[in-house]
Amino acid sequence: MVLFDGRGGEYEARLSLPGRGRVVAETGVRHDIERESPLAVTLLQAVSSSEKMDFTIQKAVELGVAAIQPVLGAKSVVRLSAEREEKKLARWRRVAIAACEQCGRNRLPPVREAMSIEAYCRAPGEASLRLLLSPKGKIGLRDVTQQIEPVVTIAAGPEAGFSAAEEQLLERAGFVAVRLGQRILRTETAALAALAALNAIAGDF
Repeated sequence: MVLFDGRGGEYEARLSLPGRGRVVAETGVRHDIERESPLAVTLLQAVSSSEKMDFTIQKAVELGVAAIQPVLGAKSVVRLSAEREEKKLARWRRVAIAACEQCGRNRLPPVREAMSIEAYCRAPGEASLRLLLSPKGKIGLRDVTQQIEPVVTIAAGPEAGFSAAEEQLLERAGFVAVRLGQRILRTETAALAALAALNAIAGDF
């Protein structure tokens, strides 16, 4: 069996069951194996309905996303109370762990606490390339990735998209509006398509 702690590398391990309800792991050799994307991509994902959000997180982790930042969009169909947000966050983090186990990643990308778009835009940004996925974008993804940056943030809206005011906030925060082809993609498709395209450009595929 192989175990990982989410911080990189993995361990050979043997499990034993010394008693009812108890599991003991005896770890052996550590292997410094990395399966990360060459890009550090943060997904700024507007909260969508439960199944769609779970799917987006699961597949984004499989595609190598470095971090996921849920945001509360004006058009989001989901409204989170403090209690519900705590439960959702715990679920999203479990989804991310399970996705790492499935795809062999040994670095667990953080799923951060949800925040408003306004609060996100007020915070200092780390990304050198910020992309707003929008069917209104005047340019395509390839137009801004000819010289791909190592740190990228992708912003994807909820089912009905970001509001005009939110798109303006994001653009003032340095996001460039880009479209993904001639078709309008669903919220659970747009970010994943962009992640796959960026990975292909960066040489991960």
